[in-house]
Amino acid sequence: MAKQITGHYTFDVFDSINNLNSEDQNLLTAAIKAINNAYAPYSNFYVGVAVLLENGKIITGNNQENAAYPSGLCAERVAIFYASSQYPGIKIKSIAVSANSKKYNINYPIAPCGSCRQAISEYEVKMDSPIRLIMFGESGEIYISPSISNLLPLMFSSKNLSE
Repeated sequence: MAKQITGHYTFDVFDSINNLNSEDQNLLTAAIKAINNAYAPYSNFYVGVAVLLENGKIITGNNQENAAYPSGLCAERVAIFYASSQYPGIKIKSIAVSANSKKYNINYPIAPCGSCRQAISEYEVKMDSPIRLIMFGESGEIYISPSISNLLPLMFSSKNLSE
């Protein structure tokens, strides 16, 4: 007989940006503004991200598409890779994600894709510190996760590469 493993996750859910604390409001507002610089002529799905570092610095990023689809890069990885290259050793405290589309209203929280979840998990492990995720569309509810582990259980890490 097989044994079963059961997991759980926890998100704080807010119905308005006005109900967030001021730090989260500022971070989400920066993510929403970052959408304006996204380059998404193929999908028309525009993503903005803001990364809050432990030193208070906010780094923004946005998705950058390419006609050769695999050559583009998601907003989350644009922002966290820049943060790591410019502020090495500074922990990532929180990441806010927002998106909009020219085709339809995104009225639900946008979560990072699988590749971005893996990249974020690398920084949680590297810094030995959870990274909060604030997820929003262009309207609707806001989800806040205390860690990427809510979105990526059994994540692959450097621990898997050791004997």
